[in-house]
Amino acid sequence: MGLRLSGALMLAGLALAGCDGKGGGSEAIADDDSLIDCAIGKGAWARACGVEREGDMLTLRHPDGGFRRLRIVQDGRGLVSADGAEDAKLTIIGKGLVEVAIGADQYRLPATVAAKSD
Repeated sequence: MGLRLSGALMLAGLALAGCDGKGGGSEAIADDDSLIDCAIGKGAWARACGVEREGDMLTLRHPDGGFRRLRIVQDGRGLVSADGAEDAKLTIIGKGLVEVAIGADQYRLPATVAAKSD
């Protein structure tokens, strides 16, 4: 039995701010006081990256202004790189926590993991 992220990629524990319910706008998954842990390049882990969600797209924002874009997919992989040449590698590292590695950058995202339905 494999594991997959739930279809909605529940980012539990982070506030959803800026969502007016009308669609079309982006939702900030992390607010100023609730950032995600990330390690950019050869840097150390720090709670320093922001996350925005718009539909099935996630934008992971680096403290230096850089960013990575991911797409939430329903095919059992959970997340894939939305642009760029480097694939996103997803690892479940604990209950409710996944680690996403893209090149030398790493991010830890809270997520609801569901058993893969056959």
